[in-house]
Formats: sequence, structure tokens, C-alpha cells
Amino acid sequence: MKSENEKKTDTEEDLHPFRVRAYSKVELSMLYNPAFCLTNALHTLATWIRLNFPLWEELTAIGYNKYRRCFTPREVSLIVKYLGEP
Repeated sequence: MKSENEKKTDTEEDLHPFRVRAYSKVELSMLYNPAFCLTNALHTLATWIRLNFPLWEELTAIGYNKYRRCFTPREVSLIVKYLGEP
């Protein structure tokens, strides 16, 4: 038998607001593009970042490394600032 904590549904998870924290690129990409496969989601988010020049400039200014597998909380807050919450 499941406990109360295990009975949470997906809709209860959706009620929690988006939190700015460190995210893997895959995780954040899938939040923005949940219907895409991993590869397409990653490619799409990377394209959005690259084509949004103010976002790209701010990320570059804080030391963004496109080869790193995670976004820092500061990078995530900039992405949300320009692209909105996923």
C-alpha cells in the first residue's frame, strides 16, 4: 500500500512553481520541450539560446561554457528571463 507521499499525482507536481536551480541541459531542455525526443529538445534549446543575442551575450559575460553538461542557477535565471518559464 502506498503512503500519502507516494500518492501524489502528476497534476500535484505541476502545481509547484518552477524553481531556479542547477539543471542538467537534458533536464531543462525537456522542461521546455516535453514532447520532443532528448536530442531534438537539446538542439532546440541550444538554437533558442544561440539566436537570442541578448541572452547569448549575458551568458557569455558570466562565463557560459556550451560544452558543460549543466546550467548553473545563474545561467538558468538568465534563460528564464529571456525565454520565460518552461
